[in-house]
Amino acid sequence: MAYRHFPNVVATLRSYPLTCPRVGIQSVKPPKSVRRSMVTGLRALMPVAGFGWDDALRAAERDDDDLSDLRGYFQRVRTCNRGSELQTQFVPFLVEDEVVGYIHEGFVNHLIKFQDVFTFMLDKDSSAVGAHVKLHSSLKTPEDRTSAVGDIIKCLGDLIPGIRNELYPVTSSFGKQILFSLERAAAPYFGIKAYGVHMNGYVGKSGQKFLWVAKRSDFKPTYPGRLDHLVAGGLPFGITCKENLVKECEEEAGIPRFIAEKAISVGAVSYMDIEGYRFKRDVLFCYDLELSSDFVPKNEDGEVDSFKLIPVVHVANIVRRTEFFKPNCSLVIMDFLFRHGFVSPQDFGYLSLLHSLRSGNCS
Repeated sequence: MAYRHFPNVVATLRSYPLTCPRVGIQSVKPPKSVRRSMVTGLRALMPVAGFGWDDALRAAERDDDDLSDLRGYFQRVRTCNRGSELQTQFVPFLVEDEVVGYIHEGFVNHLIKFQDVFTFMLDKDSSAVGAHVKLHSSLKTPEDRTSAVGDIIKCLGDLIPGIRNELYPVTSSFGKQILFSLERAAAPYFGIKAYGVHMNGYVGKSGQKFLWVAKRSDFKPTYPGRLDHLVAGGLPFGITCKENLVKECEEEAGIPRFIAEKAISVGAVSYMDIEGYRFKRDVLFCYDLELSSDFVPKNEDGEVDSFKLIPVVHVANIVRRTEFFKPNCSLVIMDFLFRHGFVSPQDFGYLSLLHSLRSGNCS
């Protein structure tokens, strides 16, 4: 990856005062009632999707094309992997000499006043910032780093919308040492690896497979009103994938623990998406849970509007014909289609599509 330089930044660096006071950052997920009020207050982050279940089902049931045509699936993959040509606008973000993320050169210009938290490598003529951004060596412990960076995120205010007071672990790759924790909303601005769990809740009846599909609340700050998995969530600090999945099962779909624990880990998908200052490098761990035909989900946290049980072939049509699903859900559903035989090696583009489901750094 090549890196562009930031003209006139050093002069700015010398003139910036550090005026923002230190403020604390919560390290736990807020209770449900608080999260509901936070969601309501953040409604304006994205426009509400302008479709209903009837629109989705019409698209699903329309019988006017070839089921082996994978072009719509490739479009969904492209939606999750935009901006690869813009990687040169980002510089590495290092902690203890480990590359943990990438920061846009424009966003670096907002960080340069925080000289007690970040250091900036200069190029040879000392006239520009270039090689990388690094956490200051005085920040020795994960707790110190979490606090210091959390204070800066508070200072940056409207530059990072949608603050959730939920921390993501910062590490070079999954399972490696956690170097500090970062506010979830800030993760793409620092280009850190972020992880999540997505669960396909399916039912078999009359020789056919069905998927439970959720429609997100219109008050969700991100992708309001879009279609979603039965259960999905980011992986915060201090919890394993399976523990997080079981918790989300209860909160999002009313699935009791003894059933949720039967969910099977089936792999992962990954993607890399650049938009403005944001560099999303996400890995989603995929789970399948076969549910009984008499199970009916019930949302417990106010983040889901409604659920619908839909034949898998119709869910596949919604994915490839529309943009009704939250974008990254489409990748996980496509993975399900491959594993359950709804996509065939005889379909043109089979291997390319399979490979594309892990377009990001899956580590």
